Amino acid sequence: MADKLPEEEHPKPAFGWAARDQSGVLSPFKFSRRATGEKDVAFTVLYCGICHSDLHMVKNEWGVTQYPLIPGHEIVGVVTEVGSKVEKFKVGDKVGVGCMVGSCRSCDSCDNNLENYCSKKILTYGAKYYDGTVTYGGYSDNMVADEHFIVRIPNNLPLDAGAPLLCAGITVYSPLRYFGLDKPGMHVGIVGLGGLGHVAVKFARAMGVKVTVISTSPNKKQEALENLGADSFLVSRDQDQMQAAMGTLDGIIDTVSAVHPLLPLVALLKSHGKLVLVGAPEKPLELPVFPLITGRKTVGGSCFGGIKETQEMIDFAAKHNITADIEVIPMDYVNTAMERVLKADVRYRFVIDVGKTLKPDV
Repeated sequence: MADKLPEEEHPKPAFGWAARDQSGVLSPFKFSRRATGEKDVAFTVLYCGICHSDLHMVKNEWGVTQYPLIPGHEIVGVVTEVGSKVEKFKVGDKVGVGCMVGSCRSCDSCDNNLENYCSKKILTYGAKYYDGTVTYGGYSDNMVADEHFIVRIPNNLPLDAGAPLLCAGITVYSPLRYFGLDKPGMHVGIVGLGGLGHVAVKFARAMGVKVTVISTSPNKKQEALENLGADSFLVSRDQDQMQAAMGTLDGIIDTVSAVHPLLPLVALLKSHGKLVLVGAPEKPLELPVFPLITGRKTVGGSCFGGIKETQEMIDFAAKHNITADIEVIPMDYVNTAMERVLKADVRYRFVIDVGKTLKPDV
């Protein structure tokens, strides 16, 4: 039988799969959502993507996890209830929730539609909500969130293949825009051809950018060039290839979440080039300073995106038919999927068919 949280925490019954300890193993779990408030939107979860950060969190690799943990921040579904003061959504709308469900709404970041950089932002799972309760993610049958943090999903965007855009998509779209790497004719490198990297290639190509995929895996060359439409491919372990490409890139989006050397990537940049890190390795990376100084190069980072930009990204994806390449799985396959994520054995994103396969343990 599934465990159950105390009834007094939240009044809306819910069911999902949760991790209980650092083993990271997920299992059926009964809990409760808060009742739908006046500015809240409640929706049935139909699909939820599995992000690499879910793996870090269930195993407490970042040291911030509170158990029980219900992961999932690439959540899409259909609205079932709206609060009395909700203005933007109605029952039956297709909607999504990404990486956050709250922020202070009054700081400079929030005032500039950058809620993702608010020091008081509330993450979709594993965080404390305003009322002191813990937030739970999309590996569950329903979701409740303030309408401000809900994204509308266009009708022509498939819900299953569109779900990963709410994290993977916005995480690469935002730095392409912010760092000015979205101009037609620019030459941008994408490091890593995984969940984030493959959608980065698609967005950059749709923006008119010349794309070079940089990977440790030579066997991904055909995929990058023929299936994803990249212009060129570099094997990062091939010294001759890397040497020949030195000083050719205007910018690089580095999606790798494992420890890896930065110096070879910095060398690929033109003077004034920008290396932007969006992957989150669990250990510090070594950063050589001299090549930055001599080329006036920049190394920066970027976190997903604000709600306005996330909606912009979803609309852009719908216009240009950009979706994630996915493998749809049943809920009870999630632990095997997590093991495969660790091995990078997925092309390129797992999406849980929550609506059809999450069966309450009664």
